[in-house]
Amino acid sequence: DNPIINQYIALVEMLLGFPRHLSQHVGGFVISSGPLSHLVPIENAAMPDRTIIQWDKNDLEALGLLKIDILALGMLTAIRKSIDLINQIRTQALTVASIPKEDSATYKMLQRGDSIGVFQVESRAQMAMLPRLQPATYYDLVIQVAIVRPGPIQGKMVHPYLKRRQGDEPVIYANDAVKSVLERTLGVPIFQEQVIKLAVVAAGFTPGEADQLRRAMAAWKRKGGLNHFGDKLIQGMLDRGHDLAFAERLFEQIKGFGDYGFPESHAASFALLVYLSAWLKCHEPAAFYCGLLNSQPMGFYSPSQLIQDARRHQIAVRAVDVQSSHWESTLESTPSLSAADQPAIRLGLQSIKGLSQAGAERLIQSREAGTWASLDALKQKAQLDQKDLDRLVDSGACLKLSGHRHQSHWHATGIAEPPPLFEALGWAPSDSVTLTAPSEIEDIKADYNSLKFTLGRHPMSIIRPQNKALKRTLEATQLPSIRHGRFVEVAGLVTGRQRPSTASGIIFMTLEDDTGNINIV
Repeated sequence: DNPIINQYIALVEMLLGFPRHLSQHVGGFVISSGPLSHLVPIENAAMPDRTIIQWDKNDLEALGLLKIDILALGMLTAIRKSIDLINQIRTQALTVASIPKEDSATYKMLQRGDSIGVFQVESRAQMAMLPRLQPATYYDLVIQVAIVRPGPIQGKMVHPYLKRRQGDEPVIYANDAVKSVLERTLGVPIFQEQVIKLAVVAAGFTPGEADQLRRAMAAWKRKGGLNHFGDKLIQGMLDRGHDLAFAERLFEQIKGFGDYGFPESHAASFALLVYLSAWLKCHEPAAFYCGLLNSQPMGFYSPSQLIQDARRHQIAVRAVDVQSSHWESTLESTPSLSAADQPAIRLGLQSIKGLSQAGAERLIQSREAGTWASLDALKQKAQLDQKDLDRLVDSGACLKLSGHRHQSHWHATGIAEPPPLFEALGWAPSDSVTLTAPSEIEDIKADYNSLKFTLGRHPMSIIRPQNKALKRTLEATQLPSIRHGRFVEVAGLVTGRQRPSTASGIIFMTLEDDTGNINIV
């Protein structure tokens, strides 16, 4: 009965759900009809020459301000770079517009779940969905992009859609109005636009009420969600002759969109990038992987995994080499390369950990004037400091110039100007020392330390035959033939780990062996 305590409780309830920390939206731009500083409080952001407003982004629409999210997609860069590489080696110029539409070979590749590196469908969930959904048209890709989302999953729409697509469940519509909204998705609401239209045609919402529903779906995870629309939606459907089971089922599906679902327009634009990147992987894989390597960091997969996948697709990947590599990875072809042949990928100097771009560019400029006879000549003519020279040697990029890594390290360490006293006597460092070549394991370890990948044998192909416990483990290529639900033992390099783990202690990891990737729980 204490009024102060009651006032305190009321204030706490008002604050529940408010942002607790100030953070900056990564790509939100606010547009107004006049100077923004006259309308909202503005402060300097952490980034130089950037400012942010102090209001919550979710309140802007109610205040009459327009917020536009401008986000970068690394795949756009990768596609552009891939096409540029193709046009350097092919006689017929390729553009995004000239890529053939509805290519059957591209869809067959996706139907196998062969989608490492392909935009939006390279996650473990999407790769598992591709063989089930069997996309065969562009609109199938639109659905593929949208269906593996919390909204459709929480709304229990995935299994009904797949069953209807496979002919295991009939497609029944409550009436023609509902059919007009859901026919393209087999009676299952998958897109936000469908939810809004259903509220109008099935529950009698006015356009204004439907817009409020849209705003509620956009306010992802905010307090209240879509629950307060439940009674009106269900009663509206009952008033229009729909039975209670249909009304409740449809509302449960609609509620799922409170956990993030895709607008159809968003899914359609993403599906275009899915198709373009998949076509490149199917028909110009060397340029596709090269473009991805030159656009890192992006996507789900590390350069090591992309290189392993490229080699599994019979693409030759050549090592970093001071005599041949540029800063970015390039394609190496021959004049006799046919349209059906694939060039090799020459890895770029940017793959080398710690190598400065300025040093690499001086090296490339020096090489254009002529090759070097020794590491000493390389260092002097390219004006490399000792750190950059050591990084080149560590990576194995000097093998053709000065021999194996041990020999190269000796030469690099021994490079020094002779002291003036000895210079007058004609003294010079000796190159006559011959060192033992590193073992295969030593070379692989050096590769991973310097490049984070190896072009040598996969470590598992070396370790597995030598270890009794590992001999019992299954390889990645054996797993598809194993009965569902059976526990198996696998082994490989850890290439991905979900951080943090789930609240229940479950951890999702990706392993890589010499035959492919393994997703484990």
